[in-house]
Amino acid sequence: MIEHAAAFHALHADPSRPLLLANVWDVASARIVEEAGAPAVATTSAGVAWAVGRADGNALQRADAVAAVSRITGAVSVPVTVDVEAGYAAGADGVERTVDAMLEAGAVGINIEDGALHPDELVDRISAARRAALRAGVPLFVNARTDVYLGGLTAPENLLAETLERAHRYLDAGADGVFVPGVGDRQTIATLVEAVASPLNVMAGPGGLSVAELSRLGVARVSVGSSVAQAAYAVARRAAAELFDAGTYESLARGLDYGELNSLF
Repeated sequence: MIEHAAAFHALHADPSRPLLLANVWDVASARIVEEAGAPAVATTSAGVAWAVGRADGNALQRADAVAAVSRITGAVSVPVTVDVEAGYAAGADGVERTVDAMLEAGAVGINIEDGALHPDELVDRISAARRAALRAGVPLFVNARTDVYLGGLTAPENLLAETLERAHRYLDAGADGVFVPGVGDRQTIATLVEAVASPLNVMAGPGGLSVAELSRLGVARVSVGSSVAQAAYAVARRAAAELFDAGTYESLARGLDYGELNSLF
């Protein structure tokens, strides 16, 4: 596990080769992503929540999240990092227990976010996560996500300054990297890369900057959030609608081969 943690840290070291994360939500998606050549697997909290009948947004129960992570780490041979949302707890003490459980399940990295929390609260939660990791003797990669841009948490003219203030505080509290979803323009990303003294993670998607462009800007980590899960469920809806409305099956034509998929397990 310590080797996996060290390897995961190393994947952030070369900005000319960003760490690319096609976020997964169950064993099947994790194995598919691993077989595609992923050097690491990252979960999407939304996908994990939807798979067990919960809404995204800290409604997932810790036990369900840990169970999903345990299944994923048991099925793949690459490092696994976990989106723990705000920590699945009411306070920092509970976050420490969450991180204890995720480490026990085999995770070597976490994303933890501020969202609706006051920055002081995320500072405390990051410190708690670091305490749990130190106690376990695992160099856990703590990726601090700030939702200033994604959630529009301040006036437009203050978004960059607020993001940088939070990023610096989170790094001082023990975070290893900073995740800023919701930014997509070159100038803002370049400024963040320059001003944040840690690997910068951005969220990519259709219509956004390519990996090559993000690499040139110095982005160290590119993830796609819940997009893969959303795309998979879109196929399910199209196939169902076609079956019930037209009585045809063309939406299923590009599915993975049964034997190929079955052989992943």
